[in-house]
Amino acid sequence: MSSSTLVSLEWGPQGLRMLSESCECVVLVDVFSFSTSVAVAVARGAAVWPHTGHERAEELARAIGATLVRGRNMREGRTMSPASLLGVQDGERLIMPSDNGSVISHAALMSGLTVVAGSLRNASALARWLSGRFATIGLVPAGEEWPDGAMRVCYEDLIGAGAIAAGMADLGGESGMTPEVLAAAAAFRARASLAEVPSGRDLTERGFAEDVRLAEEVDSDDVVPVLRNGRYVAAD
Repeated sequence: MSSSTLVSLEWGPQGLRMLSESCECVVLVDVFSFSTSVAVAVARGAAVWPHTGHERAEELARAIGATLVRGRNMREGRTMSPASLLGVQDGERLIMPSDNGSVISHAALMSGLTVVAGSLRNASALARWLSGRFATIGLVPAGEEWPDGAMRVCYEDLIGAGAIAAGMADLGGESGMTPEVLAAAAAFRARASLAEVPSGRDLTERGFAEDVRLAEEVDSDDVVPVLRNGRYVAAD
């Protein structure tokens, strides 16, 4: 990573809007579970269309011959459970509605930025791909929502962004990182189990312990999902 590369971090949709004014590339991090699901699917040869609303997603799926990814609680077929996507086939098309990841993906795409999906599973692959490619990079942990709709900072997205930051630092880019990015990298290096955080405990109690395990696996997928022509595909 070039020491002249500037790496910043801001949270959620508002953070994206701020970073879009100064960055060439943004890295979306939504560990439970959009970016983890995208990494799992794209690593296995699928193309993933993020969709901002559920109402017309099924219509789009029919139009392009894709499978609509359902909510995790459906428990059958392709869902937002990363475990349900381990068996996707090369060339499969998926429409993936998501209140966090898809909304931010679309907002970033409309800004004309290069958009990639990052997680613990593909952190090192992403750090290598970013190295020397961009002068300004923004990390955008998605966060969760409070009941009133306000964004909630969450531990899992902090360490997801931190895993990518740590990988870039190891490639020599630490000098260009903001304090927020350095703090995220430090949090990753001293990370606790995701099963211990509120979202991890909730998923485990609901029977999705395997999703928690998959989300906290580091560097299990050697893939960089980049948003091109409205869909996430593996970078060249």
